[in-house]
Amino acid sequence: MIVVGIGPGNLKYASLEAIEKIKNSNKVLAFKRVAKDIEEICNPIIINELEELIKHKDACFVASGDPCLYGVLDFLIKNNIEIEEVVSSISSIQYMFSKIKRSWSNANIISLHGRDFKDIGSGIYAIFTDRTNTPNFISKRLSDMNKRGRMFVGYNLSYSNERILEGNIGDCFEELSDLSVVICYVD
Repeated sequence: MIVVGIGPGNLKYASLEAIEKIKNSNKVLAFKRVAKDIEEICNPIIINELEELIKHKDACFVASGDPCLYGVLDFLIKNNIEIEEVVSSISSIQYMFSKIKRSWSNANIISLHGRDFKDIGSGIYAIFTDRTNTPNFISKRLSDMNKRGRMFVGYNLSYSNERILEGNIGDCFEELSDLSVVICYVD
């Protein structure tokens, strides 16, 4: 299987190599949102569950973001699917830091996709959210832990309806989408 990451969503953030791999593949698989993003360059087969990849080992699977950073690569390795090649593009974390014009050299990267939010110390945190661990939940939880600092919340990154909000830990953030990345500067 060839695994291709296309960046935060909009194809203009996909690497040239990623686009080339997609165009040259006979069978391209993707989840619905990503399939919509790549339909201008191929005819993707939409899958609904990661488990469906197990029966399509000869395909090119296209995912958003960087498949090596809390991405599909972990699932494929765990399920002993032979990986011929991985092609990464910019991650949503990289994209978000560029939008807020900050370095991510010292950032701690956390994924809350199906995970519990644990106590954190001071520092810079880039957080992948999910439907449960929303930006508001994170803001309140950090405030309840007596943490102070700044938060940046990016919704629908790279899409035409992208929004980036800034506030303090403890603030309430408008919930605009399930697609979000949170950057926290914890004092």
